Amino acid sequence: MSMSTGTQQTWVAAGPAGTVGWIHREGERFTVRLRADDDARGPFGSLDAAKGALHAALGPGADRPEFREH
Repeated sequence: MSMSTGTQQTWVAAGPAGTVGWIHREGERFTVRLRADDDARGPFGSLDAAKGALHAALGPGADRPEFREH
């Protein structure tokens, strides 16, 4: 079993109705989790790509959430 030595960070995505998802970073990889879905999406190679993927997963017409590092 290998242990990651990369940076770990989390961003919370908040919309008008509250938390809609999270972005998790481990090293140089970013994964997205939606509040309504247990499956992780990704990995993505940048924070911007992960933010775009989370926003797109909210569906057509959804407001872009505000992302706050947690």
